[in-house]
Amino acid sequence: MKYASLIALPLLMIAAQPAMAKGCIRGAAAGAVGGHMVGKGHAVAGAAVGCAVAHHHYAKKAKVAAKHG
Repeated sequence: MKYASLIALPLLMIAAQPAMAKGCIRGAAAGAVGGHMVGKGHAVAGAAVGCAVAHHHYAKKAKVAAKHG
């Protein structure tokens, strides 16, 4: 349980950016399913990683779109 704050804090910071919320939710859902398939107790970790990866992807995509017009 000590590590819950290490996961919760970055997720709260990411959640504060509403433009990327859709990507985070999609990534979290996919990560949770993947983590569940890996083994018991990995769904939460998969959701956290999936959210972070999807957020990064959509942030990069938005940065390129802003640069080009």
